[in-house]
Amino acid sequence: MDIGKRIRQLRVRNGLTQQELASRCELTKGFVSQLENNLTTPSLPALMDLVEALGSDMSSFFSEEQEQKVVFGKDDYFEDDRENCRILWVVPNAQKNSMEPILITILPHQATRNMMPHEGEEFGYVLSGSIVLENGGRKHRVRKGETFYIRGEQEHCLRNSGASPAQVLWITNPPSF
Repeated sequence: MDIGKRIRQLRVRNGLTQQELASRCELTKGFVSQLENNLTTPSLPALMDLVEALGSDMSSFFSEEQEQKVVFGKDDYFEDDRENCRILWVVPNAQKNSMEPILITILPHQATRNMMPHEGEEFGYVLSGSIVLENGGRKHRVRKGETFYIRGEQEHCLRNSGASPAQVLWITNPPSF
């Protein structure tokens, strides 16, 4: 394990400078810099102080973080067929992330459920067909190849008034689907 790299990673994640971390542990900034660059090795008591100051414990500090999956394919997707549309969650467990993308297919003359006002933002890209974005009483036509971007402050939905299915890549922040 690269102890220096792990200390730097936790320090940056906690928004601390080397000086701030050093002060919390009664060490020098130079010593913290040497640790992070693997030019020296801390004593066990110094390492325990550093780990505690970084908001961790020895067990967590030495556990290797699992690499997060970044590429997803059809085998990872989760599909939910509803009366008026089909939702394809394209990133598994996205509700734990800060944004949630879905592919939604809205059947002809159907609409998504009304999304109640919420904090956050939404982005959509129409892949096929066209939709009407109903947002706070206003209606906006969005055609294939066009996008929409709204804040979630007003009740809203997507409506397909056409004769063929419409497909939209829809992303919310925070997750709300």
